[in-house]
Amino acid sequence: MNSIRNYQPYNEQEEKDLALFQKSLDLFDDVLVRENTIAHVGCSAFVVNSARSKVLMIYHNIYQSWSLPGGHADGNSDLLAVAMAEVKEETGIEHYKPVTEDIFSIDILAVIGHYKKGEYVSAHLHLDASYLIEANEDDPLIIKEDENSDVKWVPMDQVVDHSTEPHMKLVYAKLIDKVRTLGL
Repeated sequence: MNSIRNYQPYNEQEEKDLALFQKSLDLFDDVLVRENTIAHVGCSAFVVNSARSKVLMIYHNIYQSWSLPGGHADGNSDLLAVAMAEVKEETGIEHYKPVTEDIFSIDILAVIGHYKKGEYVSAHLHLDASYLIEANEDDPLIIKEDENSDVKWVPMDQVVDHSTEPHMKLVYAKLIDKVRTLGL
């Protein structure tokens, strides 16, 4: 997991979350799989259009909120590949590419207990590595009905307001700030 160990934090939140991510890597040999019910790795994609004016979001069935495409590593240590696969799987987008192959953001996301496919999943942590992806906004979008109920391009200035999750509003604001500040 050199991509995690070599990550350069953007701010204090990332610095502290990176330390917890690295500590989890040191403590657990199974962070890449969901069988670790305390903390496991997930990957997400901040998908922007070429003008950097819109973000591709999904309406997540479990969280009942607009979210980024993403999912569990499920044993795959190639985190970029996981994020890229989730973009295709959850949105139907065909034409997309990483803006950079480096991790764009590190976040520790607290997942509240919930039911998934009729089974209770206890609260746990997602050790999230997010990637900046550029996609063609003219590609047709497809809803993955077992995970989301809508997919759409959201104007970048409206992304934070689309989320109903207070902790995710902070993540989205940071991602937008990074895109604008770093000029990516």
